[in-house]
Amino acid sequence: MDQIVSEKHGVVGGYVPERPDWTIAQDWQAYSSEEHGVWRTLFERQVALMPGRACQAYMDGLRDLPIDADTIPDFEKLSDVLMRRTGWQVVAVPGMVPNDVFFDHLANRRFPAGQFIRKAHELDYLQEPDVFHDVFGHVPMMMNPVMADFMQAYGEGGLRADRLGELDRLARLYWYTVEFGLVEEAGALRIFGAGILSSFSETRFALEDASPNRIGFDLRRVMRTLYRIDDFQESYFVLPSIDSLLDFARTDFAPIYDELHNTRDLAAAEVIEGDRVFTRGTGERTR
Repeated sequence: MDQIVSEKHGVVGGYVPERPDWTIAQDWQAYSSEEHGVWRTLFERQVALMPGRACQAYMDGLRDLPIDADTIPDFEKLSDVLMRRTGWQVVAVPGMVPNDVFFDHLANRRFPAGQFIRKAHELDYLQEPDVFHDVFGHVPMMMNPVMADFMQAYGEGGLRADRLGELDRLARLYWYTVEFGLVEEAGALRIFGAGILSSFSETRFALEDASPNRIGFDLRRVMRTLYRIDDFQESYFVLPSIDSLLDFARTDFAPIYDELHNTRDLAAAEVIEGDRVFTRGTGERTR
């Protein structure tokens, strides 16, 4: 199973860096040949799956960034290209960071990426997002101006949601878009979520397996929907286009939080009246 388990953007392991923003030096020169070899294995097998599955914005971003099979990417070089294209930069962190730190980075167009890489025996299971998940999965989409604006708005919205005690609902939007989102493109479903794009098995599962539901994206419906952190998703939500993310970037979520107070949460596998169902899943994986 390819799976990164993360309930939130918060701390795992209790490590607290010296800097209040949790950034550390990437220390690119310190990566070993074995670590670069793990990157190469992950990169080569994942790139082979991308054609016909990843959305065009992701493929364009991957092409235009200094990301290849040879070595773990240098964050400074990534940032140089990103800054010119969308005003973003990649900063190194030791793993997951506290919510307020994560949101502040996004609100200021800094993407916090794990500096470490998984071990060779952990290719398909990882507790915390590493450099492969964060850079290969996320950073190519940050070259897209719409995703770049959405991520900044999400950071700003996350700081507000935290103050309002509504972070769980907003986190579902992030989960079902940035991490596990699908999009309609050229008459087919394509992947833009980093949690899928960085997973060898879920890349195929999300589009081709009979088990999960694939449902048209509706903001309020998504914000009511629970998600899996311990296995592949039971439902994926499909945007009509990447440009749809701009609508969410401009949304005032406070009235939506109020509206949803009187609604029940929906199970991850649940299909409800009014859903636009692309695929009604068999649920076989989670039986």
